[in-house]
Amino acid sequence: MITIGKTYRLKAVKKLDFGVYLDADNLYEVLLPKKYVPRDLKPGDEIEVFLYLDSEERPVATTQKPRAQLGEFAYLPVVDINKTGAFLDWGLDKDLFVPFGEQHRPMEIGRSYIVYLYLDKLKGRITASSKIDKFLDDEKTHDFTARQPVHLLIANSTDLGFKAIINNSHWGVLYKNEVHQRLSFGQSIEGFIKYIRPDGKIDLTLQNLSTEGVGETRDKNEKLILDYLKQQGNFAPIHDKTDPAVISDLFGISKKAFKKAISNLYKKHIINIEKDGINIVKK
Repeated sequence: MITIGKTYRLKAVKKLDFGVYLDADNLYEVLLPKKYVPRDLKPGDEIEVFLYLDSEERPVATTQKPRAQLGEFAYLPVVDINKTGAFLDWGLDKDLFVPFGEQHRPMEIGRSYIVYLYLDKLKGRITASSKIDKFLDDEKTHDFTARQPVHLLIANSTDLGFKAIINNSHWGVLYKNEVHQRLSFGQSIEGFIKYIRPDGKIDLTLQNLSTEGVGETRDKNEKLILDYLKQQGNFAPIHDKTDPAVISDLFGISKKAFKKAISNLYKKHIINIEKDGINIVKK
């Protein structure tokens, strides 16, 4: 079943002066306005489009790419406010509406907020809400497994670390002592399920915990260090006694990962480790 708020690949069935009609199955024929129609599109061809409602509440198609679709969370800026609510820039010509009743706190123009996209039951249009907790049901069962790669949206910070939305469905936690890179509110990032606690709460990590990932991560860290050394003229005043915060700022990795990487590079005779720093071995 085809619904608005999603992206589909649809077949062109009729070309007119003002656009092309697409076969949208249960939504019947939906117009792709002329300004979005590729010059070479003809009846019988398929095209990828996003479906939403126009200003007259009619289904319409666009080739513009929204920053979020129905059932997803996104971090979006407010571009306008009127007597009914706020409007967000989500990548389409028509802005995304947030009713006052769906604002966790009053929104302000120029600021960005994490919102969830849903269908308004009365008008059937795509609407956003910043009351994100009501769309994240941690009592709901899930099939996440340890080491599983997942998409994360950084949504809050706590004394423990960072709360993140996992695959648009559940909360999870990244512990700050295990995060060795800068994270910002609203940032999208790939992560992994670290552990599912007996109470169902989910611990996360940014490190690939799979056997394959260990080697890949090690090689990546070694390359980071070598690239930095080359940028610094083959020498840098860093070593195994350097402050962990400095290592984190320079490479986005832990002190332990840094020490392992330079140890491997030393064993391969690629670098020398001196009292005042490390340098690339001259060949």
